[in-house]
Amino acid sequence: MSARFRLLAAAALAVTASSAAPILAKTPGAANPLIPRQALYGNPVKAAAQISPDGSTLSWLAPVAGVMNVWVAPIGKPDAGRPITNEKTRPIRQYFWAPDGKSVLFIQDKGGDENFLLYSVDPKTGQERSLTPFTKTRVQLIGASTVHKDRILVGLNNRDARFHDVHSLDLATGKLTEVLRNEQGYVGFLADNNLVVRMALKANAKGGQDYFQVTDNKIAETPFASTGLEDALTTNPAGFTVDGKTLYWVDSRGRNTAALVAQDVATGATKVLAEDTRADVGGTLSNPTTGVVEAYSVNYLRNEWTAVDPGIKASLDFLKKNLRGDFSVSSRTDKDDLWIVNDDPVTAPGSAYLYNRKAGKLTKLFTPRPELVGAPLPAMHPRVIKARDGLDLVSYLTLPFGTDTDANGVPTAPVPMVLLVHGGPWARDVYGSNRAHQWLSNRGYAVLSVNFRGSTGLGKSFIEAGNLQWGRKMHDDLLDAVDWAVAQKITSADKVAIMGGSYGGYATLAGMTFTPTKFACGVDIVGPSNLETLLKTIPPYWAPLVKQFHDRMGNPNTPEGLALLKERSPLYSADKIVRPLLIGQGANDPRVNQAESDQIVAAMKARSIPVTYVLFPDEGHGFARPANNIAFNAVAENFLGQCLGGRAEPIGNDMTPSTAQVLEGAERIAGLTAARK
Repeated sequence: MSARFRLLAAAALAVTASSAAPILAKTPGAANPLIPRQALYGNPVKAAAQISPDGSTLSWLAPVAGVMNVWVAPIGKPDAGRPITNEKTRPIRQYFWAPDGKSVLFIQDKGGDENFLLYSVDPKTGQERSLTPFTKTRVQLIGASTVHKDRILVGLNNRDARFHDVHSLDLATGKLTEVLRNEQGYVGFLADNNLVVRMALKANAKGGQDYFQVTDNKIAETPFASTGLEDALTTNPAGFTVDGKTLYWVDSRGRNTAALVAQDVATGATKVLAEDTRADVGGTLSNPTTGVVEAYSVNYLRNEWTAVDPGIKASLDFLKKNLRGDFSVSSRTDKDDLWIVNDDPVTAPGSAYLYNRKAGKLTKLFTPRPELVGAPLPAMHPRVIKARDGLDLVSYLTLPFGTDTDANGVPTAPVPMVLLVHGGPWARDVYGSNRAHQWLSNRGYAVLSVNFRGSTGLGKSFIEAGNLQWGRKMHDDLLDAVDWAVAQKITSADKVAIMGGSYGGYATLAGMTFTPTKFACGVDIVGPSNLETLLKTIPPYWAPLVKQFHDRMGNPNTPEGLALLKERSPLYSADKIVRPLLIGQGANDPRVNQAESDQIVAAMKARSIPVTYVLFPDEGHGFARPANNIAFNAVAENFLGQCLGGRAEPIGNDMTPSTAQVLEGAERIAGLTAARK
């Protein structure tokens, strides 16, 4: 499957920033100007560039009446762009070209409920159609083809919310034809280039997955391969070559880090193509015509590409030589002669380029945030921090601009710090431009992000070290990172805040309750407070994976597991909170229900413990609408300013365009009560 068609795997938060006036240029030793929140978290002027399969048309996301929509322009006339979608409330966050290039497809949910439906729009006429006109349904992309370009395979859970059935979708007529009914709880399917379903994946009793051969849409009774819990997050099929003779795997079986493996479909023989003892093989670049992998990436401290094909090597070498920072290839034509490439220099805003491989020419398309040109964007420093048991924690540190005069990653004097904890927890932090790092460092804080045990991408033993360690060793890793930062004189022990979303929100609540005097304050965004209720309210389409959640978090169906979940739930230790806490929540969050925030706020109120609670009725697991993002960050930076002494742009009128409801504690943050009126 082409990378163009992998966008439906999950929904990311919106890309958001603004088109404000340019910011005062940075000069070494000069004052560090305050970057407006709008510049980082409003709409970009353009974003997410792609190219049509035939190379005739460029596309991108840009605002229409303040809402991100899809635009197109002829390849030779990028200034002649025009919008082809007309979303009026919620930004489009993911879109892609149909295989035949006759339409642009995008997904959209309602208010953050993550029931993503698929829509089609004609780039010539702007005519839009709903391709999955259902309610309470979440679409999955299962297969696309270089041969049968007029249709794709999709998974729909409209029959049973727990399971996705495979359908063939005619892109011209919108007709859906059921191909395979999923009545046995399969979690996924893999198709070849002929849109023939070849494999079915199912969670097993070991906490891993079983892989079943599919023939004529009949699933074999016994699996041909299996994984246990230890390989569940590091082993998966990665697609067939176009001729269907080779199946690629990202595979950790028999090793610690996931390798790129090629399997001969006829004989079953496997060959390791690439591996790295430091980290898992992550991305690949495959030939659009043959599907053969031509390059792969490994992300330890930074993402590093290695070419397998000489032609791809020449192109990657050219890009490395001619671009300022780390780059990524986001779109390719069927002929593979034109690429869309994104450059990320970190200390300057990134840009999108059109790369003509034959001509060896790079043409700049746009800088999404031109108002950040010349802004004081500091460097990000990769660091490896030792946990108390010797485990290596890959981490990323950003310092306020101008505080690191000798550029060694240590400020001339300790500064306040925000420990920014990633979500998941089965995800990871990476090197690169990070809006939260840029925003918080500009406010005067060191920002430290830590890949604590349980994070992905660093081998299966690192993930396994986090099993049943929510609020314990996973939290200890965060504490060890703070102690490291204090010992390095990056910060002072009494000037550290903890902040994060999803699992990062849980980590914030754990910090406030389990180690109540370790942090000066905390900012929890959509974080679970009660692990027992979290597991009871997971989305129905996650039900086939619940065994893995139980094995990694605690099983509420056993006395021991239920006791562990309660012990690790911050809700039951809410009485220990002694430091200021800010909570942000989306009312429609399907992963971490609003009740997770409501109940800890209620527990704090019952004990007369102060808290500030901001609810967004039109958001889900995070804040997609720029106005809501800006509003919450306005509250957060003024909260942190009072707690740590950093700088803050006044809240001003930033609450007005948002849907924010301050349910508790407006009076505890300067300017918030007035901003609500």
